[in-house]
Amino acid sequence: MTKFGKDIKYIDISKIIEENNSQVLNKLPGFVIKWIAKFIRQDEMNRILSKYSDYAGIDFLTKIIEEFNLRLEIEGKDNLPENGKCFFAANHPFGVIDGLVLTRTVSEKYGHLKAIANDAFMFLPQLRPLIAAVNVFGRSPKEYVKALDDTYNSEIPITHFPAGEVSRRYKGKVQDSAWQKSFITKAISSKRDIVPFYFYGRNSRMFYMVYMTRRLFGIKTNIELLLLPREMFRKRNKTIKVKIGEPLPSHMFAKSSSHWDWAQKVRSHVYELGNKKSKNNL
Repeated sequence: MTKFGKDIKYIDISKIIEENNSQVLNKLPGFVIKWIAKFIRQDEMNRILSKYSDYAGIDFLTKIIEEFNLRLEIEGKDNLPENGKCFFAANHPFGVIDGLVLTRTVSEKYGHLKAIANDAFMFLPQLRPLIAAVNVFGRSPKEYVKALDDTYNSEIPITHFPAGEVSRRYKGKVQDSAWQKSFITKAISSKRDIVPFYFYGRNSRMFYMVYMTRRLFGIKTNIELLLLPREMFRKRNKTIKVKIGEPLPSHMFAKSSSHWDWAQKVRSHVYELGNKKSKNNL
């Protein structure tokens, strides 16, 4: 266990908005910001983070899953290979809970891992040992790039959500956006097989309604992301269902299709895992 300060305010929505360069968010009056903080249950999140401030990495993940009383139903654990030098790639319907479950499931098998994640998670010291950070809003600093390259070239398991963002409603269905091609490129160069994970479930109607409304009015700021902590609390005492598919060997991606096309094929394969019992449709 690692000791962290008990009085740290880990999540401060007013500070996040103040440091955000969004014209929409920076125009919000103080009483609205206070309402948002209450709505996303900021105080409760900080209480939980402080409660487990003595835990870090995998131990912290375990405590948070226990705190939320999550029941896990994971099909296909026998598809996890003995050699953990793989990408464990998943769809991203929830935003936080699926990240907890993915990393916990992989760590139970291999004992260690790195999770490619938004550098915002680096603000939580309990998670830093697990994170290989990327800046999803711009160019990653050199230290991030080097740390990522070192991770790719290591033997350590890597978990990843290739969409790079939480699922939204597209074409009438809740699903990921197109998957980025980088995990295919790195799977080939670092000889990492890809182990597909499919998460069943979705966020609340409100989450998708806010997304569709702000798109309708041409608002670029991802306002709906403010709802993700609320969505996390809605999963308390719920059952999270996951299906793990057979590993996809890295050498198969060196064939005719482009890396982008392969990324979309793997994405489709992951969704088909949840829809039928076939083993490998690629």
